[in-house]
Amino acid sequence: MADLLPLFLNLTGRAVVLVGGGRVAASKLQPLLAAGAHVLVVSPEISDEMKAVVTPELKLAQRAFVPADLDGAWLVVAAATPEVNRAVADVAETQRIFVNAVDDPANASAFLSGVVRRDGVTLAISTSGDAPALTALLREALDAVLPADLAAWIARARAERVVWRRDRVPMDLRKPRLLQALNALYQEPAADQPFDALRIAADSLPAEPHAAERSAAERSAHVPWLNAPEDSWL
Repeated sequence: MADLLPLFLNLTGRAVVLVGGGRVAASKLQPLLAAGAHVLVVSPEISDEMKAVVTPELKLAQRAFVPADLDGAWLVVAAATPEVNRAVADVAETQRIFVNAVDDPANASAFLSGVVRRDGVTLAISTSGDAPALTALLREALDAVLPADLAAWIARARAERVVWRRDRVPMDLRKPRLLQALNALYQEPAADQPFDALRIAADSLPAEPHAAERSAAERSAHVPWLNAPEDSWL
């Protein structure tokens, strides 16, 4: 298989078909609804868990899949038997609709990933459907290594970007400047240091419990890879 193209989809208000009504299909339903998709669930049997979900964005069709189910769909998630998944994939191919076939790479043209979401940052990990357990382990590992005060990083990066755009800072100079700005979050301010509105805004965001009681050195120990040479960003 060729390398996959990592991609984040905006599904807000868009039709997604979920074929399958069991436990595996149910695990895919909530992420789709959280993404704002309008979901049609099609399956001869639909679990009580899925029937308990009440929202205008969800429709349940307790019957077998038919090709017309994909009319107008932007994405299909097939979480049924391999035979049904193959039928779904065949129809989707003719309509140029991507299919995520759960734990069935042979019938898939799209692969959902292990996802870490925190403070406006989204990380996605994929093993092309070949090793989902490893995907889960890597997701947990990345979640553990992210700084607890990531919200402060987001605030600083957003504020710096405003300045860069205003001053027309070239793209190749932005990454090293951001590295400097993030490192500054972990430096103790000097007594005569001028007021820094950007830092105050970042430090006012929620951080890990008792973070205020820790020294800057202790905080930076949680992000040992932050203080890298600036040229490693280019």
